[in-house]
Amino acid sequence: MNASIDMLIDTAPGEDLKAIALKVRSSERITDDECLVLFEKGSLAFVGALANFIREKLHGDTTYFNRNFHIEPTNVCAFSCEFCSYSRLYAHKEEGWELSIDQMLDIVKTYDGKPITEVHIVGGVHPKMNMAYFIELMQKIKAHRPELHVKAFTAVELDYMFRKAKLSIEEGMKQLHAAGLDSLPGGGAEIFHPEIREQICADKVDANGWLAIHEAAHNLGMHSNATMLYGHIEKYEHRVDHMRRLRELQDKTGGFNTFIPLKFRNMDNAMSHVPESTIIEDMRLYAIARIYLDNFPHLKAYWPMLGRQNAQLSLSFGVNDIDGTIDDSTKIYSMAGSEEQTPAMSTAELVTLIKQVKRKPVERDTLYNMVKDYSDADLVTT
Repeated sequence: MNASIDMLIDTAPGEDLKAIALKVRSSERITDDECLVLFEKGSLAFVGALANFIREKLHGDTTYFNRNFHIEPTNVCAFSCEFCSYSRLYAHKEEGWELSIDQMLDIVKTYDGKPITEVHIVGGVHPKMNMAYFIELMQKIKAHRPELHVKAFTAVELDYMFRKAKLSIEEGMKQLHAAGLDSLPGGGAEIFHPEIREQICADKVDANGWLAIHEAAHNLGMHSNATMLYGHIEKYEHRVDHMRRLRELQDKTGGFNTFIPLKFRNMDNAMSHVPESTIIEDMRLYAIARIYLDNFPHLKAYWPMLGRQNAQLSLSFGVNDIDGTIDDSTKIYSMAGSEEQTPAMSTAELVTLIKQVKRKPVERDTLYNMVKDYSDADLVTT
């Protein structure tokens, strides 16, 4: 591994890129300006090799996945994000769906007796689904299956709940945590920079609000994830700004588990005229994120968004996690035109996918505790 990075340093096309490679070899943090240099000058091969060096230094060949399913309470939403193909405005709610607490609990019960470790609950911001509603939902889930990890609610959903309940962020988080909320997903971050946020999602929580909610969760001992929606109208400097704010909060709290770049998909939304990024740009973004976000332990490729083969490819560009089984329980990306129109993979399929590229498949729980090492398993049947 060291020999390969030494060769990369010796053959770096320019002193600025060579300086970055030297920093990576010695585990030094790169600056915002150096991150911008990577976006502007770094070839796919160059950034990929650096990211893979970091990935293997942190995790070897270990590649994580989990057994999870999603519940999407509603796609009716009070907000109108330009990039969203999923939600239906509350004024047109007849085009959407609204699940009752009993319906959602029935979904949970379909996994009784199955080795699922996580339920992921996110959806639209429905004016009638308030704090009390979701507290009751989580209490009933925990009463039915206490060990099931509840990862739920984007900062956008939480901001709306707290404002409607007239609660501070801290008090709102305390109440939800006490009711059974175990960790937060990373959604709703989009692009933090106000210049872009104003154009694509002006009416929902801003960057400071998103970060404050995650900081409050971290202060309660909860972990969370972080995302970035890329490949639309943002520029490289907006990506760097976004990741800088995440890196700064992680320095402060250490509460983020993983960073998840989310590729913009342009089907059936108000930004359909914006072309999607190429697979080369996707892989460059993953690699540069791995290099810059030195304090994030994990980098995840969300396979329902990228597609199975592209998620597999990302394992050579810094990624060490490809999410979970999903079980065809999310419509957020299929409605936007992703390759995966029925996103479900069995454990056997996930293990095979990882092994095909000579990586080591390890089932994890939400907090990255190992559940089972599948690296020596010849046959997986579930």
